[in-house]
Amino acid sequence: MNMNRDREVVELDGPPCFEYGQKVRSRRTVRNDGTFCGKDIGEILVRKGETGYIVSIGTFLQQFYIYGVDFFERGYRVGMKGREIEPVSGVPNASET
Repeated sequence: MNMNRDREVVELDGPPCFEYGQKVRSRRTVRNDGTFCGKDIGEILVRKGETGYIVSIGTFLQQFYIYGVDFFERGYRVGMKGREIEPVSGVPNASET
C-alpha cells in the first residue's frame, strides 16, 4: 500500500506562503482529529469555502508551516497546513486596513 506522505517536502526551507492578517478560504472540510478540545473526533470544525484570517504561524515536525486561522463566524481558531487554505483574492490583509 503506497500512502501519499509529504516526507520529501520541507516547507521551512522558504518563507511562509501566507501573512498575519491575510484573509483565506478553506479548500476542504476539516474534521477534528482529536487535537481540538471540546469537540468529538470526526466532528466538522470548518467547511470547505469558509473564510477566516491568519492569526498565527507555527511549525510542525520541523517540516511544515501550520497557520492558525480564525474562522470568526464559527468562533473557532483552527491549525491548518498551507495546502488546506487559499488566499481570498482582492481582499487586503487586515494589517493593511
